[in-house]
Amino acid sequence: MINIALPKGRLGEKAYAIFEKAGYECPEIKEENRKLIFENAEKGVRYFWVKPSDVVIYVERGAADIGIAGKDILLEYSPDIYELADLGMGKCRMAVACKKDFHDDRDRTLRVATKFPNIAKSFYAKQSREIDIIHLNGSIELAPILGLSDVIVDIVETGKTLLENDLEPRDTIVPISARLVANKASYKFKNSEIRTMSERIERIIREG
Repeated sequence: MINIALPKGRLGEKAYAIFEKAGYECPEIKEENRKLIFENAEKGVRYFWVKPSDVVIYVERGAADIGIAGKDILLEYSPDIYELADLGMGKCRMAVACKKDFHDDRDRTLRVATKFPNIAKSFYAKQSREIDIIHLNGSIELAPILGLSDVIVDIVETGKTLLENDLEPRDTIVPISARLVANKASYKFKNSEIRTMSERIERIIREG
């Protein structure tokens, strides 16, 4: 049985659709219920829904053999897992954004509000820029508007939210998309099953 951690929400539903096309369907998962675990013994798969940021924890610690996680989560937490494939879904970018009239004075410490402190630190370390990280969990756009920060580092999809709040993206840090990831021990002991599954999924993605 391959245990698969799916992120709750649209991304997880899109990911499940790919697994289904690849021959790993589990009809029960589409039923209206509050269950979190679904399995199809005939196909040898067990799916479970988890919070998107928790997928890598389940995979790293072996509760899940494989999972679907955004590249942002992989970069932020650097889990000790294998990245098997880019699913090309949930495309967006990690970017620096600020008020349109902001000018960066490099003589002073840059205040950076973000949910992704490690990504922000890594980005600015490469520029030898001194920063003060302000770790927020939601409504990051408010920080520069209210003077809490100079810039934000956050995920940008269309940029519409930024524009509506008189902010603009300045620098793209890295493109983001969903990745198929695997537990290292599972990949060793269930190698044949996981590789077959990964190859089928990659074929589905290539065929569109």
